[in-house]
Amino acid sequence: MIPELEDLIARARAADGSPPFSDGALVQLANGERELVWESDASGRHVAVALDSPTAAEFVVDPDARRLGHGARMLDMLTHPSRGGAGGTKLFWAHGDHPASRALARHHKLEPVRTLLHLHAPVPLDLPKRRSFEPEPIVLGQSGPESAQISVISEGVVAFDPADADAWVELNARIFAGHPEQGGVTRADLDTTMAQPWFDARDFLLLKHDGALIGYVWLKIEGDAQDGPSGEFYVVGVGPGHQGEGLGRQLMNAGFARLAERGIHSAHLYVEADNAPALRLYRQFGFVDSGVDVQYHYTR
Repeated sequence: MIPELEDLIARARAADGSPPFSDGALVQLANGERELVWESDASGRHVAVALDSPTAAEFVVDPDARRLGHGARMLDMLTHPSRGGAGGTKLFWAHGDHPASRALARHHKLEPVRTLLHLHAPVPLDLPKRRSFEPEPIVLGQSGPESAQISVISEGVVAFDPADADAWVELNARIFAGHPEQGGVTRADLDTTMAQPWFDARDFLLLKHDGALIGYVWLKIEGDAQDGPSGEFYVVGVGPGHQGEGLGRQLMNAGFARLAERGIHSAHLYVEADNAPALRLYRQFGFVDSGVDVQYHYTR
């Protein structure tokens, strides 16, 4: 990532309390699927930046240059037919759902189509600390207790190995077949993500049964927040043939155990607002709302 973009992302995140770009958009930028588009003021100084493609865009205005019309000019440019051609639609994420983004969306006649909730929970303090992740046996085909209980699980849970990459891409595509972003993750996208500074294969836990990959919990640990780094449940998935067996709960247990092992005290995740089963599970683990991202639809 170029230093100027990295600096703006950090300053915007500090000012807004949420990252200005999704990880998916940054991966697409690295893979050449998105274009970096800058907005400059009269002096030529960069005051806003977008990650753009013909069908989707995300942008942020420099915190030191807001309320000067740069956001409106950037959105004018990104919705122009020249950026993707006439006709069709384009999607925009507004991370944090700030009043200014809502006002811009109304002015440009963008319609909200998706809501993503940002949830936080403390990592339980009574989890035992251990030098290595030492899981216990898992029982397939049982839903487990109704109330979530933190415990270390499963001899079938192992750390990710590059040899698992293709199997993971295939399983992830089946789990998220109807998801507009996660379901389209390719091997190239996975390779790009694994090259990021925060990636640690020991935080990418795979659940196997009889040698076959049936689920996973991927953790993302980064940052130097005021109260220490936070661990994100980056993505959690259970194979279609094993859903309803309580494995999602057990994978969450494994994720919390790994966070505790690393001394992480705070966890967070993103979930679709209309995903009732996932929300029910996360609420049982103490996750509460802390932010909202809204995706808007623009028709040319």
